[in-house]
Amino acid sequence: MAPESQNLSVGKLPHAELKRLLSKVEPDPSVIIGPQIGEDAAVLDFGDRCLVVTTDPITFAADRIGWYVVHVNANDVAVMGARPRWFFAVVLLPEEQATSAMMNDIMTDIRGTCAVVGATLAGGHTEITSNLTRPIVVGQMIGEAPSSRLVNKQRLSVGDRILLTHGVAIEGTAILAREKSSLLGDLVDPETLDRAERLLFKPGISVVQAALMAIDAGEVHGMHDPTEGGLATGLAELVDAAGLGLHIVRERVPIYPETATICDVLGLDPLGLIASGALLIAAPPGDAERIARALQDHLIPVASIGEVRPRDNGLTIEVDGQIQPLVPPDRDEIARVFESRG
Repeated sequence: MAPESQNLSVGKLPHAELKRLLSKVEPDPSVIIGPQIGEDAAVLDFGDRCLVVTTDPITFAADRIGWYVVHVNANDVAVMGARPRWFFAVVLLPEEQATSAMMNDIMTDIRGTCAVVGATLAGGHTEITSNLTRPIVVGQMIGEAPSSRLVNKQRLSVGDRILLTHGVAIEGTAILAREKSSLLGDLVDPETLDRAERLLFKPGISVVQAALMAIDAGEVHGMHDPTEGGLATGLAELVDAAGLGLHIVRERVPIYPETATICDVLGLDPLGLIASGALLIAAPPGDAERIARALQDHLIPVASIGEVRPRDNGLTIEVDGQIQPLVPPDRDEIARVFESRG
């Protein structure tokens, strides 16, 4: 019997719905890590090495979309322990806006950003499409790693410390400042908006360096790149594959001042705002300390925000000494802004 149909909101497919659909996927012995909640990429067995494959679109941003799409896909490969190598892009331009200059800008950004992360643009598809209001680029990144270096979240253990690099929410803050400047111009001072826009490039949204450095510095049980749904969703996804719980302390989570200001005036929760640029790392206590020192030595800020707990403990967050459930948002906070304010 087919499930009852329901309307879906803008943003990620609800976890329950996605789990139902993925439960019907037939397993393949060559797929070491397949489609499941919380996994950033698929891992394919190639003997002494693994191919790590991911795909992600850029749908909320229009400015520097080619730059965005390479970085978010490279991040998903790096958190599995692989180096980004080959990139593919599907570029869809809106019929009423498409120009050769727009296409040139996107492709220039894609090529340049591939060079930065060490990947090659290996193929894709371009198309002018009807009924689009902004460009959409869907990327696919393939990386490779020795089997011994693969990071698999199923290795997470109770007591692992959870580290967070940089802070939240770099990507969401920059997108809102760039795409909603007319809305925010009357609510946020120009200097704050300018700093928010520049978060896109400093510290930026790439976690490739931090992820590969963490693996070199100590034993890593899991890493995750919190994107849509923000830190709250990223934390839930981090432990989902291992069937565990976690506890974090709200006051330990670094939040950029620009993020706090913009979220305050728009009534948004910064922990639910798209958060590329931050990296979650789960590691045994001693290794977590070594990893944190290595990152700090390379001027990458990092904070210990909590620990992995048994599944029965659920997902909890401590706020001003009070423990409450950590509930991932139904959709990213940025989706509410784009949907309600156009």
